[in-house]
Amino acid sequence: MHKKILFISDHGDPLAPLGSEQAGGQNNYVKQLALALERKGNRVDVVTHWANPSDPQIETFSNFCRVIRIGAGSKTYIPKNKMLAILPDFYEEMGQTIKIASYDLVHTHYWLSGLLGTFVKKDYRLPWIHTNHSLGVAKESATGIAEPTRLSAEKLILSSTDSIVATTENEKSLIRSFVYNPSPITVIPIGTANQFQPFINEAETATHPYFAFAGRLEKTKGIYTLVNAFRRLVEKQDIPASTKLIIAGGDSENVNAFNKLPKKTKLKTAIIGLENRIDFIGSQSQQQLASLFNNAVATIVPSYYESFGMVAAEAQACGSPVIASKVGGLKDVVKNRITGLHIEKGNEKSLAYAMKTLLSNPTLANELGKKAATFANLEFKWPVLAKRMDTLYEVVINEKKTLYAGDRSRRYASR
Repeated sequence: MHKKILFISDHGDPLAPLGSEQAGGQNNYVKQLALALERKGNRVDVVTHWANPSDPQIETFSNFCRVIRIGAGSKTYIPKNKMLAILPDFYEEMGQTIKIASYDLVHTHYWLSGLLGTFVKKDYRLPWIHTNHSLGVAKESATGIAEPTRLSAEKLILSSTDSIVATTENEKSLIRSFVYNPSPITVIPIGTANQFQPFINEAETATHPYFAFAGRLEKTKGIYTLVNAFRRLVEKQDIPASTKLIIAGGDSENVNAFNKLPKKTKLKTAIIGLENRIDFIGSQSQQQLASLFNNAVATIVPSYYESFGMVAAEAQACGSPVIASKVGGLKDVVKNRITGLHIEKGNEKSLAYAMKTLLSNPTLANELGKKAATFANLEFKWPVLAKRMDTLYEVVINEKKTLYAGDRSRRYASR
């Protein structure tokens, strides 16, 4: 069955440069899933906020995949924590821009989009799938930041949607402990793009050893834990002087492209004395990231929480061992002592030890990297995952048809 699918990803434009403000794993997931579903004969429209006024309102990124941008009264970047206020305007303009009733199914991404999903379900009775990407209860546990409005919204969404897609078993368990009677949950991991595969340049790896990080330059991503761990290694002379830390992510407002250093005062202060050992290379294409991961001693994912851990999956697909915090989805995505090493979140001493271990033991690093590539090839390939998602869509669509047919029969019988 060929379907017309509506994705709502209000703060996650799939065509935004990865690593720029508010552009990370969710954006890439939405784009890659849309492309994979298109290859199965579907049409996918992604509705998102119009954050950059120079972008066109409608932009095609494949034959049958489009981004449709909604201004909602403000064609400018709006932080996630400010987007709740524009949802009514967003929904109204969305209804004026597209024919919502023409879609076979809506798939919402993140809790803000999930609230829009509740409107779509009420007004159009479309089959509705929801993916969290992250959960407020997990964020609160990891960071201490309480968001009562978000928690209430997520409980509503997770008990109202027709089906929930969790990306790990850990997330599935978390939902069941958080929501009394959640909607049915299916675990479907996130896939990696074709660019992410092994093509190691061994000479470069041996001559210029480095550790890689890719992500937003935020505390919750563990950037300060990483910098402090690297400082430990440098100051104790535990690593060769040629060893570097290469940090991908951050747009032109955060990274100076000329000297490859951060612009924000707090991060600049954190790297004082390490300026010649750390390169901030800014936002990178997927091909550039694949090269970065391939040649790294290891890829570091020191996040305080990750619902899934896209960077960890992509790095493993390239044959890079991953050193990751033992939190959230990373506990499932990175197999400790098999495809990488787990550390406790925020523990710079533990991270420094893990980094030194892999740098000083290339045989171990190589063994972990090979197993990482094999594991990723089995678990994180889009054609397989898109087939599972497409099957779930059809199950939900058929269940909805049966339900509504029953409703009509009962109404006619009561006349």
